[in-house]
Amino acid sequence: MFRFSDANVYYALYLLADGKRLGRKRLAELVGVGEGSMRRILEKFRDWNFITIKQTGISITKAGLVFLDQIPVRLMDIKLSEGSTVGEFSQGVIVYGVGNRIVNGMEQRDAGIKAGAFGCTTVVLRDGKLMIPPDWNLDEQSPELAYKIRKESGITADDAIIVGSGPTKVVAIEAALNAAFELL
Repeated sequence: MFRFSDANVYYALYLLADGKRLGRKRLAELVGVGEGSMRRILEKFRDWNFITIKQTGISITKAGLVFLDQIPVRLMDIKLSEGSTVGEFSQGVIVYGVGNRIVNGMEQRDAGIKAGAFGCTTVVLRDGKLMIPPDWNLDEQSPELAYKIRKESGITADDAIIVGSGPTKVVAIEAALNAAFELL
């Protein structure tokens, strides 16, 4: 039985997008799945012409880059203020075009927990204010962080930032991505 999610599939392709070749074993470690699951993911990528596999490693094709670019999700490194996230490791993603789907952030938190993380924190732009729903105003409570988020993310009223947090970097990434994909 294969155990992987859409988040794992996305992250595998994302890791290959920097142009460096990776071996299957190393890619499986980075993504946080077993080698059998990674083999299955890579088989599908090869079927779809998203990768090439050679003795020197796995690399992404132009078709793989085009596909990845069409997914309205981008990983971003972001460190929220103390108390905004739980867990030693955190990973942010910006999800384009879903800001209006965020109610109070509980759905994203729950998606993160289902992925094995401690949770997810959601950031949206409401009435020009950067908010952690439902009512935490980052512009007022942490203006330096709000400025940094705006500058680094380019967030608009249509977007949402989800920050997954957990005991490992892999878990934080999977949590954030799973929460993001539930919005699409």
